[in-house]
Amino acid sequence: MNEEKSFEELLDESFVTKDRFKPGEKVEAAVVKTTPEWVFIDIGGKSEGYIDKREFLDESGNCAVREGEKIQAYFLSSRNQEKLFTTRIGKGASALGHIQEAHRSGIPVEGFVEKEIKGGFEIKISGTIRCFCPYSLMDVRKIKNPAEYVGMHLTFTIIECDEKGRNIVLSRRAILEKELATKRESLKTSLSVGMKVKGAVMSVLPFGAFIDIGGVQGLLPASEIGWGRVKDIGEVLAVNQELELEIINLNWGADRITLSLKKTLPDPWENVFDTYPEGSHHTGTISHLKKFGAFVTLEPGVDGLVHVSELQKGKKIKHPSDVVKEGELIAVRVEKVDAEKRRLSLVLTESEREEYQGERGGEYRHIMEGNESSLGTLGDILRKKMDSTKGKK
Repeated sequence: MNEEKSFEELLDESFVTKDRFKPGEKVEAAVVKTTPEWVFIDIGGKSEGYIDKREFLDESGNCAVREGEKIQAYFLSSRNQEKLFTTRIGKGASALGHIQEAHRSGIPVEGFVEKEIKGGFEIKISGTIRCFCPYSLMDVRKIKNPAEYVGMHLTFTIIECDEKGRNIVLSRRAILEKELATKRESLKTSLSVGMKVKGAVMSVLPFGAFIDIGGVQGLLPASEIGWGRVKDIGEVLAVNQELELEIINLNWGADRITLSLKKTLPDPWENVFDTYPEGSHHTGTISHLKKFGAFVTLEPGVDGLVHVSELQKGKKIKHPSDVVKEGELIAVRVEKVDAEKRRLSLVLTESEREEYQGERGGEYRHIMEGNESSLGTLGDILRKKMDSTKGKK
């Protein structure tokens, strides 16, 4: 039978002791002691790490951390079984000694964007170390206004560093991409098709808008902005505008999220029988023309069709554009409603037909009449003559 373990042994086992750390590994630890040169931290169990005290000195030379305070640090290396850590590189004079280790370990560094130079930006680390960040590595999106970055304190990773530390190239994009990947993995478990989300417009393009939803971007296509047609997206959406949207497609493999604004808006077809009953009269706008007829918008998202035969009225035309044009107001009567297929069949009202036969008919004849001997003119003469003959009988 095994002897029972002592309370002291059980207590020792309760601590999670980690003897090995990877360079650049991030830890959260408590300050246990400060000395004139070092700040010692508790990293679990019986292990302790140490950090150069100069990283915590303020402008007056006083230590900015106290015993028991929680801090975040990055593992640098082990020396004589002691573990050397650092806070984010760039906060103190010790940055010069850690710059090479930060490059090897991928530890982030804090930098001040000093100015824009040829090909990118000049960045200063620890106030004196000059570095370079190309335009392409400053952000995950294309930079339109470089001046907006100048004067900012940002976090970078070191991607190039020579032996003397004179040629240092930084990347902020690498950090942002890592953050986005983390957020993306988190959102995989929380987002689903049909979910309502809030987002901000990041950019507006002819085919739609890119929307930021919690750190990842989704596409709002032009067809999903509203129930009606949107000719100029810039007139409807603006950068930084806050929206409530619905997720209509998720494709993590293709890194594609498709969003809809119109799904959050009332569907005008739900009450189409009440709003546009058969036989009712309305005034609409001709939205677009096809060879088979003219589409008339009664309200955003509700279009009906006036068949070309309604526009001909006994006069053969090659295209509806011969007698009507887009943007023109027209009076119509609802002939048939098919809510399931979202179709409205429209005909001209009596007043519209009379106007058509008068003014528009005259316009049509003006278009079709090439000269006095045309078939159209002869037909009109024959019809008038037959009418007059019938009247005499």
